Amino acid sequence: MSVAIVTDSTAYLPPEAVREHGIRVVPLHVVIAGKEFSEGVDVSTAEVAEALRAFRPVSTSRPSPQALLDAYEAAAGAGADAVVSVHISAAMSSTVESAHLAARHAPVPVHVVDSRSLGMAMGYAVLSAARASSAGEDANSIAAQALARSEAATVVFYVDTLEHLRRGGRIGAASAFLGSALAIKPILALDDGHIAPREKVRTSTRALARLEELAAAAARSAAADGWDGVDVAVHHLDSAVRADALAQRLGERLEGLHDLRVVELGAVVGAHVGPGTIAVAVSPRPAQPS
Repeated sequence: MSVAIVTDSTAYLPPEAVREHGIRVVPLHVVIAGKEFSEGVDVSTAEVAEALRAFRPVSTSRPSPQALLDAYEAAAGAGADAVVSVHISAAMSSTVESAHLAARHAPVPVHVVDSRSLGMAMGYAVLSAARASSAGEDANSIAAQALARSEAATVVFYVDTLEHLRRGGRIGAASAFLGSALAIKPILALDDGHIAPREKVRTSTRALARLEELAAAAARSAAADGWDGVDVAVHHLDSAVRADALAQRLGERLEGLHDLRVVELGAVVGAHVGPGTIAVAVSPRPAQPS
């Protein structure tokens, strides 16, 4: 059986990985001052950061069911017998809903996976799915592996301000931080697909130190739970110097580290978290069969 892997642009997978594994990526959309763009196609993160700083209206939208159906039909046309379609948390976007709608009309069975995550926490799960597909596993097994890996991931992040999350309606329980937002630097986390408050610190330096500590704790927990080490991505929006420094410290500190990369957040997630954001995704790696 040939199983194609489809995901969306918020996985922020490196282009070379997409090409190597034949992954089909469907873009989400960003609307800046009334003009719509496709993430990863015709808008840059720098343009989004500039618009946010200038207080120009920025919003995002899911891919249409037709766009996902096009991807499923193309996969079937290329010889796939089934599709595993892995997407951004349904608590953050209605992309999963579009995928389910498209799956009803697809020419081959489509297994839709709500990753309950985003960024490379989802991206590493997509790569696991692609490797399982290459190994000849069936669609049910591939979908289960993608979900297990995305659910095991830890995502913690620091934002310069909660304002962008508030405007986009993604703040959830983190709204508890709003009362003292000017006096604190919030550390947030993904909790079952939702953005949740983790803790408050007073300076950006302390916030970055806490991200390092939380990432190290997640790596230790993965080892204790029997995973084969971790893959780690440091995400940022318009904050490359700080992201590089954090990645270097993590590379020196973490045991069982396989893959470490710095990945700029794309336009869609960047529109909600704002410039200056630093995030760490720690993805436990499944043990390889002997």
